[in-house]
Amino acid sequence: MTEHTGGSQETSEGLVRRIGTGALGANIVNLVVGAGIFTLPGIVAAQLGPAAILAYLACAVTVSMVFLCYAEVGSRISRSGGSYTYIAEAFGPFAGFVASTLFWLGWSVLADAALAIALTDALALVIPALAEGAPRNLFLIALFGFLAMVNIAGLKSGVRLVLLTTIAKLLPLLLLTGVGLFAMRLDQLHIDTWPTLQDFGASVLILFFAFAGAETALNTSGEIKDPARTVPRGLLLGVGGVFILYVLLQGVSQGALGADLAGNTEAPLSAVANHVLGDWGGQLLLLAMIVSIFGALSGDVLNTPRLIFASARDGLLPGVLAKVHPRHRTPHVAIAFFAAAGCVFALTGSFKLLAVVASGAILLIYLGVALAVIALRRRHGPPEPGQFRIPGGPLVPMLSAAVIIWLLLQMSAQEAIGAGLLLAVTVLMYVIRGLLRRG
Repeated sequence: MTEHTGGSQETSEGLVRRIGTGALGANIVNLVVGAGIFTLPGIVAAQLGPAAILAYLACAVTVSMVFLCYAEVGSRISRSGGSYTYIAEAFGPFAGFVASTLFWLGWSVLADAALAIALTDALALVIPALAEGAPRNLFLIALFGFLAMVNIAGLKSGVRLVLLTTIAKLLPLLLLTGVGLFAMRLDQLHIDTWPTLQDFGASVLILFFAFAGAETALNTSGEIKDPARTVPRGLLLGVGGVFILYVLLQGVSQGALGADLAGNTEAPLSAVANHVLGDWGGQLLLLAMIVSIFGALSGDVLNTPRLIFASARDGLLPGVLAKVHPRHRTPHVAIAFFAAAGCVFALTGSFKLLAVVASGAILLIYLGVALAVIALRRRHGPPEPGQFRIPGGPLVPMLSAAVIIWLLLQMSAQEAIGAGLLLAVTVLMYVIRGLLRRG
């Protein structure tokens, strides 16, 4: 895979365009396939039984519509910042500030802190000393410090780490899928009882969160070669690969364990691996889970600081965060700030609290991007030749917005309160920023 190394060019932002279609697609797979896939099959099966496969398909259609919106705006706007830049271009600086804060703080920082906690908990099963106290805290500090140093050293180093972790975590999942196809029983995929709409909606909501993450890869838009072509193709390659993998894993899990899958909500893939591969299968999947979470973290530390960089570049955050390293040509201050923030929340927060606060933020951002497609078409007309255009006029972005609103209504009271508090804090930050600038 050579797309990210050859034919690079420096942009007006001081960054270098090195990311090609293959690297973007691998980055997306790495970001999306995190800890969720190792627990999802059991959770969804407990709610829907064999009908869980239908929830995956419904989620696939929904997420596809959302990322068609990303593909269009991403091919029109090539500056770094991803969702923030798209929403700010469509709706102005206030909306951009809200989107930026919801993304880097509400989604990325808090979600990464939760992932770091999950990674440490998984390692504690093998190394009990990491369960609590000073060894645990030192490990978390070392983890974020290592990821920051790798990505400050250069985009090429960060991309290589992402590619390596993507391959390492996918191999066990592909092995389980391949062998499991021969061990599954088709009669255990038969749907005897159809779920209620409420149960189905709750399952789609869970899966929607598990599919989230591909948009983070677009924070490097300022470093993507030929974005009008690379963004749509990279999204198709990465998101399409995730869809296929998730559906196959759910089918293999249901076909191998049948009704017993619903009783394995904590580590269903380990149970499937034990059934299909033998006793060593569970250990292999535990290792894959650790690598998967680490890969998702490395992908976020590669991508999200570019959003912080873009926000600082546009005056929404302190200008020091827009500095580019004179030798490595990376946004080193933004990378260090992001890693430090994630480390602080990982040291002081709990997995459940961090996950609940982060859960609502990403859906609000998706809603903003879907509406941005319509707003940009009205303001600037349809995409130019060579840029990606969603077929069907406003149908896809309007359907995307409607489904996202419906999914937001499926949130529990706790999730809604957490998302509301985060949104209120974001607005307050914008007001304080305005007052300070006037002063």
